[in-house]
Amino acid sequence: MNMTECKRCGTCCKKGGPSFHIEDRALIEDGFIPAKYLYTVREGEPVRDNITEKIIYAPSDIIKIKGRKNGWTCFFYDESGKKCGIYEHRPLECRVLNCRDTREIEKIFGRNLLTRKEIVSTVAGLWELIIEHDQRCSYETVRKLTDEAGKRKKGDLSGEFAELVEYDTIMRELVVQKGQLDSELLDFIFGRPLSVTMRLNSAGK
Repeated sequence: MNMTECKRCGTCCKKGGPSFHIEDRALIEDGFIPAKYLYTVREGEPVRDNITEKIIYAPSDIIKIKGRKNGWTCFFYDESGKKCGIYEHRPLECRVLNCRDTREIEKIFGRNLLTRKEIVSTVAGLWELIIEHDQRCSYETVRKLTDEAGKRKKGDLSGEFAELVEYDTIMRELVVQKGQLDSELLDFIFGRPLSVTMRLNSAGK
């Protein structure tokens, strides 16, 4: 077998979906990969760097494909057939990845990443909501509260955390109920709920 030929073992696909780059924009806009199957890692959110295996803070938006059943396996990976459901329209990282030689993917890893702004900034009112949400629920704020809680000998900051989580939850409910936004788009529009990411972060995931 050619060393560049995929063995279709599924190992890469089971470790999480790819990050989207500017070159992948048309895949979303042309409907080959609907946004309801995507989620956004927001700026400052703790993430695991797949190259160094260390936890880093996302330098900007990172748009990724959702996992199956709340797991890491890429939504479009067909485990029974060991094949990609969007192979002809797969993102850049999937096209350059060779698990036996990572030099090509290392060249593009973390560079020219696609952000929500390139996709939704022209949608009237929506981008303003995203900005407001990012400012109120920034991960910089979350880290400051975490640091302050660690320094306090008495009491905690559960109230401040609760307010952030409540605002995040209410914002999501409002855009679905009053803005008639498809609830499946929420993880792409606003990132994963704070109630989820804060729990994952505390668990070291």
